[in-house]
Amino acid sequence: MTNVTLAQSYLIKATKRLLILPVLRDAEAWSDVVREAQEIVELSLKGILRHVGIEPPRWHDVGDILREHEGRLPEAERGHVARLSNISAWLRKEREFSFYGEIDFIPTEQYDAKIAGHAIEDARFTVEVATRVIPAPNETDPA
Repeated sequence: MTNVTLAQSYLIKATKRLLILPVLRDAEAWSDVVREAQEIVELSLKGILRHVGIEPPRWHDVGDILREHEGRLPEAERGHVARLSNISAWLRKEREFSFYGEIDFIPTEQYDAKIAGHAIEDARFTVEVATRVIPAPNETDPA
């Protein structure tokens, strides 16, 4: 049996959720792509923080925390922190709108293929970085 850390668990969940995005995109469920992408990014970034010894806060945008602790990341990934932080802020802003909307903001009408494509690209990038930071379970515990 493999001992999976919470950081690894977050990354596993984020990676599996990536599989949902093309299905939602193909169904033209643009707002759902954005919402799922936000959750993928949040899981990935919180996994990175946990892996480097930072207890992530109980809010959705952890980009500022990542910036604050950039020096704890592997040197090769530090150059991505600004982009990761920007992705986190953008998708956090869209989180509730993409899911619930507002009286004057109908999610199924406000999002389009371009925005959904951008969200997918950002989610994939974030998972790629997290995969390079957080070791796979078999790399930490061969049991």
